[in-house]
Amino acid sequence: MISTQVWADAQRLWDFQQMGHELRPCSVAIGLGSHDLGVAEITADLYHRGMMPLIVFTGATSRTTRDRMPRGEAEHYRERAVELGVPAGAVLVEPRARNTGENIRFSRTLLEEHGVPVSSVLLISKPYEERRAYATARKLWPEVDWVSASTPMTLTGYVDSIGDARLVLDMLVGAQQRLMVYPQQDFMIEQHIPDDVAAAYERLRDAGFTSRLVPDATERK
Repeated sequence: MISTQVWADAQRLWDFQQMGHELRPCSVAIGLGSHDLGVAEITADLYHRGMMPLIVFTGATSRTTRDRMPRGEAEHYRERAVELGVPAGAVLVEPRARNTGENIRFSRTLLEEHGVPVSSVLLISKPYEERRAYATARKLWPEVDWVSASTPMTLTGYVDSIGDARLVLDMLVGAQQRLMVYPQQDFMIEQHIPDDVAAAYERLRDAGFTSRLVPDATERK
């Protein structure tokens, strides 16, 4: 049983991860690979709404996607987007990236190889990783304007879609910790962490939602 306090803390982290960017047309979209095909589906929806002329799906496989996406996350995303009516010629696949930093670096290289001019990027991720993805992208490719997007969804709705509340809370806690420790390792830009967000993170961490934490990391607000 998950307590009222735990849900409240999880909601605080969920809300903080939402960047709240106003969507607008961009040069290209980059869809970050993961276990969640919802990223491909919202990317297809945004394409049909005229938000970008070109999509890059980026991602290899991980221990959580190897069985479900044996051809690689980016390729499965491409297939889903095409099923939803996106022209195959409007999608580039970057199949090697195994973390968010590689997603950005390898996608940039791919676009340069194809001679695509990029001034703005619609960065599409899972809902609970908008801020983490944005902070990484700003660090690694600061010359472009980044607009964050994800599937519009409540925390409860996302938990229902995944079917595992503990896993979702673990992932929320892991995403929040990375916002606190990765700037020190030069992986992303530093962002202010409000006191109530830091406190919510600490309570969830201390309650045992720790399976997605970076081990031996020194945290700071």
